[in-house]
Amino acid sequence: MRIALLSDIHGNLPALEAVVADLRPRGVDTIVNLGDILSGPLLPLETARYLMAQRWITIAGNHERQLLAITAEKPGGASDRFARECLGEPELDWLRALPTTLRLNDEVFLCHGTPRRDIEYFLDSQVGERLVLASAEEVAERLGEERSELVCCGHTHIPRVLRSSRGQWLVNPGSVGLQAWDDEHPAPHVAEVGSPDARYAIVEKTAQGWRTTSISVPYDHEAAARIAARHGREDWARWLRTGYAAA
Repeated sequence: MRIALLSDIHGNLPALEAVVADLRPRGVDTIVNLGDILSGPLLPLETARYLMAQRWITIAGNHERQLLAITAEKPGGASDRFARECLGEPELDWLRALPTTLRLNDEVFLCHGTPRRDIEYFLDSQVGERLVLASAEEVAERLGEERSELVCCGHTHIPRVLRSSRGQWLVNPGSVGLQAWDDEHPAPHVAEVGSPDARYAIVEKTAQGWRTTSISVPYDHEAAARIAARHGREDWARWLRTGYAAA
């Protein structure tokens, strides 16, 4: 069983296309999309239409939930709002139908944040103004009673492969579309990978357990940065160009 894990595309179609071109000759059995698919000042409509034409396994992230919750009274954040304004009813209906978690089979569980919350960091924790590797105790508490051999998550955009105290494999493939970001909640902090390249992972069941290959794919990140800048998001343009949150 060979599974390609993609997450946090954020409407970055050039990065997604580069990842698909890279994984195509690798002979995977299944492609999984772990959420946060469209939000951001890039190409949400085009990305949605591309993904709707695929037969991938897809779950929703926190940004799908937030995008769908936008109303006149609750306009949401700028990235969610931009994506929502670009989408039509077919794309919104597709998002509404996505599950928030999924048990792929008896061995593999898919979530965006943690098994219990789409917006909770799983394999990282906020320390001061940065995300750092979570402790074994923090990971165990967030894992809860989930017993699958392999638990796959996204959300932080930081590639990680950990083992739980019960010996489970925990994998975050990193982000296809955005290698740095900042947030104000619950307190100001940043996450950064340090390069602009798209990230994904392949997990494979072997006789010894699950083997993970983390993959970095170069693409025309400057073109993506120009799209963000054209839409008034110099912060995204900087993140896309550098993979760092600060200038």
